[in-house]
Amino acid sequence: MPLQDLTPQLRTRLNKMERAVGWFVFIATGLLLFGFGYYIYHTAERKGWFLIKANYFTYVQSSSGLNVGDPVVMMGFPVGDITRIHAQPPGDPHNVLVEFEVRDTYFRYIWTGGSYLKVNSADFLGKRQLEITRGTNGPAICVTQPAVMKTIPELEHLVAMQTNRWQLYQEVFDESSNLVFGAYTMFTQANLERLAQLNLESNSVCAFDNKANANRIVAMWNRPMHRYEEFKPGSEDLWLRAVETPPISDQLQAMVSQVQAALPGILSLTNKVSAVLDNAANATSNLNVTLIAAQPMVTNAAVISAQLREPGGPMVWALGTNGDAQVQGTLTNVDALLLHLADITSNLNAQVQANTNMLGSISKIVIDTDDLVQGLKRHWLLRSAFKVKATNAPPVTPVLPPKMR
Repeated sequence: MPLQDLTPQLRTRLNKMERAVGWFVFIATGLLLFGFGYYIYHTAERKGWFLIKANYFTYVQSSSGLNVGDPVVMMGFPVGDITRIHAQPPGDPHNVLVEFEVRDTYFRYIWTGGSYLKVNSADFLGKRQLEITRGTNGPAICVTQPAVMKTIPELEHLVAMQTNRWQLYQEVFDESSNLVFGAYTMFTQANLERLAQLNLESNSVCAFDNKANANRIVAMWNRPMHRYEEFKPGSEDLWLRAVETPPISDQLQAMVSQVQAALPGILSLTNKVSAVLDNAANATSNLNVTLIAAQPMVTNAAVISAQLREPGGPMVWALGTNGDAQVQGTLTNVDALLLHLADITSNLNAQVQANTNMLGSISKIVIDTDDLVQGLKRHWLLRSAFKVKATNAPPVTPVLPPKMR
């Protein structure tokens, strides 16, 4: 039905409905655009699209396990992504070029001393991962503070006007190539006087204002010149040395090769172990037979031990069952012998007491016998029989009375 044929009331209601539908479509479109924008913003923030990035590169032996978009980690944190993997041309000393970007603030941890790239195995399926080690010494490879060349008088004026802002952006050596000032040294009047004494080229040094910070990489460290220079995209100074570990597949293959090489020795060792176990079984069986044969001996030892524990047991065990009677008889005979000896001694004592001249006679007999022997020693015929053999002993000095000394 044409719109002109509708009543005024229906046309009014239809206009209100059209306005409501229009507002609904407008609000839905706005919400959709807002959600889409929030999603893009959240994704950009998650991927670091709004952060400053430093593009580094390295060389590896093989691209196995590496893909564009894989994360790059530092200290366990994801700090960037791989952006390009490319094979080097023929004749180039390197095999594969890997380019990757590192987001702010992690690229500030990459210094000239101690920072390198490790290519580690990520899983057992051949996946590998790039890991950057944080620097330990030296200046940062790339920075966001602009580098400027200033003369010593200009720096003296700036230091007087702006305190704790201007720092050295290079390494300064003396005539003997000894390091005098390192990078990032804060300028002071004493330091500037020492720099003026070194007779530097053009009497100027590379410096930077620590309060000025750009939103991009503006300077990089020039290794041969020992100072910062203007950043050049694709510069060789953004190269990191790679320490590449073999993939898991290669390590497993090497392990299998070692196992195969050691397998004959393992089998030989297994045979020896089997022989040892057989010998141990034989020794155990022989020991069992020996124990069975030793059971009567153990029984006899137990019987002897029981006999020894009884009163008088050691005597009975040593002399037999009649040993006690024999010992008793021997003791009785010894007692009787001792009585006879006592009687003899008493009789001899009685005879000596009765004959008082016996001891004198015995003494006279001993003296006469000694005189006889001394006379025989002096006789010329028997003198050689009593001759004393000479010895090495020193002669005995006779003891003289005090008057003859």
